[in-house]
Amino acid sequence: MEYVSTRGGARAVDFEGALFSGYAPDGGLFMPQHVPLLDGDTLRRWSRLSYRELVKELCSIFITDGLVPQSTINDLIDRAFSRFRHKDVVHLSRLKDGLNVLELWHGVTYAFKDLAMSCTGQFLQYFLEKRQKHVTILVGTSGDTGSSAIESVRGQKNVDIFVLLPKGLCTQIQELQMTTVIEDNVHVFAAQGNSDEIEEPIKELFADVDFARKYNLMSLNSINWSRIMVQIAHHFYAYFQCAPSLDTTPLPVVEIVVPTGGGGNITAGCIAQKMGLPIRLVTVVNTNDIVHRTVQHGDFSLSESVKATLASAMDIQEPYNMERILWLLSGYDSHLMKTLMEQFSVSKSLKLPEDLHRKLSETLRSCSASDEDITRAMKRCWEENRYLLCPHSAVAVHYHYLQPNRACLHQKFFFLFSTPRCCLAPASAAKFQDAVLQAGLVPQIPPEITALTAMETRSAPLERGQDWAQALRERIEAVAQRW
Repeated sequence: MEYVSTRGGARAVDFEGALFSGYAPDGGLFMPQHVPLLDGDTLRRWSRLSYRELVKELCSIFITDGLVPQSTINDLIDRAFSRFRHKDVVHLSRLKDGLNVLELWHGVTYAFKDLAMSCTGQFLQYFLEKRQKHVTILVGTSGDTGSSAIESVRGQKNVDIFVLLPKGLCTQIQELQMTTVIEDNVHVFAAQGNSDEIEEPIKELFADVDFARKYNLMSLNSINWSRIMVQIAHHFYAYFQCAPSLDTTPLPVVEIVVPTGGGGNITAGCIAQKMGLPIRLVTVVNTNDIVHRTVQHGDFSLSESVKATLASAMDIQEPYNMERILWLLSGYDSHLMKTLMEQFSVSKSLKLPEDLHRKLSETLRSCSASDEDITRAMKRCWEENRYLLCPHSAVAVHYHYLQPNRACLHQKFFFLFSTPRCCLAPASAAKFQDAVLQAGLVPQIPPEITALTAMETRSAPLERGQDWAQALRERIEAVAQRW
């Protein structure tokens, strides 16, 4: 299995090469050269696997045995999930009227990113120890990525991680989960800008090939293929949990509703679909609706500004993983991707070619939710189920509530009228107390989150008007003196 750039201008690499890269040298994103198609017998066999076992199976497909032995992959995955609070790692809550909520947030930071990030951290450590190498990780975060990335590598002697967060635009808990980690290899910057703006200095440093090579720069954002790979398992597990039966031919369809920011989870869903999983994908966004406009109208263009919403981790205008989806749907047309993405880079406005837009709209359904929609879904879910949603999960559940009534005899085994549906829940409501209060509900806060407010914090400011890229360079160079 080799990985190629979506823009076609970089040499193919193996999994290790993709893992240690940010953007490909030509500005594209790494993707597997081909996506394997699974047959019905394999899907039926996999339907009996746990989430943990599904991750192992998927990793063994995308990581060659000659690079990492299967037994080692198994050990690394077990180690990655050892800190999760739920025995099954993820959990499906079956609620009233066919509402299925897949809880992806039982990791250390109460967010879905712990799933892929913990595995990626183990893969990193494996190769770093094997190669006696040091890396510098650069991460921009809209809320949850930073803390999950920090937890995956904190205290590791052969890694330094630099995280940029948008000051005041994360929740207090999200920010504290980053700034309270006092480790020599953790460096947090609080920037006076939004989620898209903090990506600019990171892109600038990766684009400086000499600097990136000298300091072994890499990214743990969902531009990193390793994270997408693990997230494919969410869709397989959701399907197997919600499909009424796998004894029919063709296999039944399950609709999976995916809250979308940077687009990593929906990209993973498109790959799962390409692998033969019979799922119908719905991408749901907040009022930062570029993905929704792209699906509906082929309009991949920025709005005037990023809008602050209750679903703050999805306050993103440039969903970089859309490039991967468009590449898949174009039939791996790297020349087209290069042309389209270079046009978008200059004008921040792009009208998809008609054929590509048609394929996108056939592959994805889409929906957007306002803050009012979010709080209404949170309140209804509580009133009907005594179940608290985070605002990002509520975006998905808002879509569910828009659909016709889902009469059924049994949520798992027999649906009378409609396709079973699973809403992915990316975070715990405990991280979003303000949103819970705005919905007129009472937050439920675990003691480990309450304890954050009394802990020492550490971060460096990045002010407006300051050269953020230069500030990062100087700090990376200073830290490198310790190596």
